[in-house]
Amino acid sequence: MTALQQDVKEQLGAAAEWRLLSLLFSRPREGWYREVSSLAEEVGVEGLREAARAAQGATEGAYHALLGPGGRASAREAASAGFGDLGRILADLAARYHAFGFTPRQEEADDHLAVECDFVSYLHLKEAYALSGGNADAAEVTREARARFLSEHAAVAGRRLAERLPVGSPAYLEAAAAVLAKRLPDLPPVPEGAFDPDPMQDGCPAACGPGQE
Repeated sequence: MTALQQDVKEQLGAAAEWRLLSLLFSRPREGWYREVSSLAEEVGVEGLREAARAAQGATEGAYHALLGPGGRASAREAASAGFGDLGRILADLAARYHAFGFTPRQEEADDHLAVECDFVSYLHLKEAYALSGGNADAAEVTREARARFLSEHAAVAGRRLAERLPVGSPAYLEAAAAVLAKRLPDLPPVPEGAFDPDPMQDGCPAACGPGQE
């Protein structure tokens, strides 16, 4: 096997792994587990295979109670972005998806982890295609775009998901969140002068005190 063939194989393997993560963060529906279990046979990451096995019997109700709208551990980037502008987040995501010809297959919003993981999977496929055609420049552009997306979007949505899942959460979600956290870069620092994503973490700010205008 040539070095090029090995690179392509690695990208295809990574694409399958991120696609499985996307499915695991999606709503359980008819045929969902068949798709999860089938894809799990193609990945070699034991944590992901474990999550897929544990997903058997997953219910839509339990999923919505945790990751659905108003759930205890929202899987949307907007829920972890503090005072971030939701319109700006969605516009930036839409622009990135459009730039690479990506059309989300999920029913969730563009900033949902299921969609963001699927986009990462898609970028791995795009890189594999570029490598297989000997287009090193296109492969590098895709690789750099994926790194930025992981840092600027996916990490915001998923870096702390494992911490937010309450005790007793479905084992498949706990396992998937743990695998995801290991694949994401650290959260970007808060820019100087920007709002803190959790302004109450040190207690009520001075402006909350009595007598403040």
